[in-house]
Amino acid sequence: MQKSFRPGAQRRTSFAPHKRRGGNRQGKQPKALHHSKFVNKAVEPEIEEVYVPTHSFHDFGLNERTTATLDYLGFTAPSPIQDQCIPPAIEGKDVIGLANTGTGKTAAFLLPIIQRLHENRTPMTALILAPTRELAQQIDDEFRRFAAGQKLYSTLVVGGANMGRQIQQIERGPHIVIGTPGRITDLIERRVLRFQSTSVFVLDEADRMCDMGFVRDIKRIASELPMDRQTLCFSATMTSDVKSIVEEFMVDPITVSVVKNATNDHIEQEVLHASDKEQKVDMLIELLSKPDFEKVIVFGETKFGVQRLSDRLNKSGLSSAAIHGNKSQSQRLRALKSFKAGDVNVLVATDVAARGLDIPNVSHVINFDPPKVYEEYVHRIGRTGRAGNRGHAITFVVGQNPAER
Repeated sequence: MQKSFRPGAQRRTSFAPHKRRGGNRQGKQPKALHHSKFVNKAVEPEIEEVYVPTHSFHDFGLNERTTATLDYLGFTAPSPIQDQCIPPAIEGKDVIGLANTGTGKTAAFLLPIIQRLHENRTPMTALILAPTRELAQQIDDEFRRFAAGQKLYSTLVVGGANMGRQIQQIERGPHIVIGTPGRITDLIERRVLRFQSTSVFVLDEADRMCDMGFVRDIKRIASELPMDRQTLCFSATMTSDVKSIVEEFMVDPITVSVVKNATNDHIEQEVLHASDKEQKVDMLIELLSKPDFEKVIVFGETKFGVQRLSDRLNKSGLSSAAIHGNKSQSQRLRALKSFKAGDVNVLVATDVAARGLDIPNVSHVINFDPPKVYEEYVHRIGRTGRAGNRGHAITFVVGQNPAER
């Protein structure tokens, strides 16, 4: 299944000097959003036309162990992104997959990788980049599920985890490496990671990685990979940064788009006015004490503020967990698992949790601190009202209610 290098197809490998990521790349401070942006009367979700796949999972030519595992896991009909991306990916073609979060795109790139490894078990066959630790962990969990019993091994390489342990795992020669751009770049510069045998490069949530300032890291990493490789790029939007990556890294890619316009019209959005921060806390506690606030994500602006708020909620008798940049990877995973399992009803988070995580049945999203830009607002409230359900989003604004003036 080795992909031959196509004549005349060249990848540009000149890169600007590497700089560390972070911050607003243009140095501009966005204007505060007007509270009217956070108000919407929900409408009933439209009934979507049922997608009829042209393949079953047994039609893809996957090995018997993989298809048996998919049968056991209850995978019957492929989702649109899986149905259209898996065949060209198995053929070794470069693929651009445009799809919303929660559409099954992880399997769309993992299953072809597992099939390639079934045919040739070369160490470091694939490198998968994801924007956040949590998403990288989810991909690793899915790989272990799909590859069960096939003696295929992965290594998770993310910040906030023990680097020494990661180096030990890399030295054992895993079949795939899954990680975040920052930690992958660090290990390349330490001369720990080498990708001479890597034949598949996956960019998951490419637009999100670009938004987070990882473009230079991605280019630095790509410069270490063989030119003769397969590149799979998945994104919810085709931004200018993503387009430049596609043009630079990919050769004659097949484009599959199953993106649905996320209007959030089915999410009830309202604003609550508070005179000061202390009243915001009191109002939040009152809301969270109501029985219909069953599974709630509360977004805060800073990691310190998020932790203080979570501690305050717990002292008030409300079960909550916090995830933010000061938490270790294991602490963040424990918090997410507790929230998903229903052991805690409230997850207090910075924007690290706003996108890419599969958290079902979130009843409410509360913006304790309003986001700085509207795109982040859309990402935040998109955690509720999924799978055809109505959602609820509340944004706190400090200041006098205009209606009372």
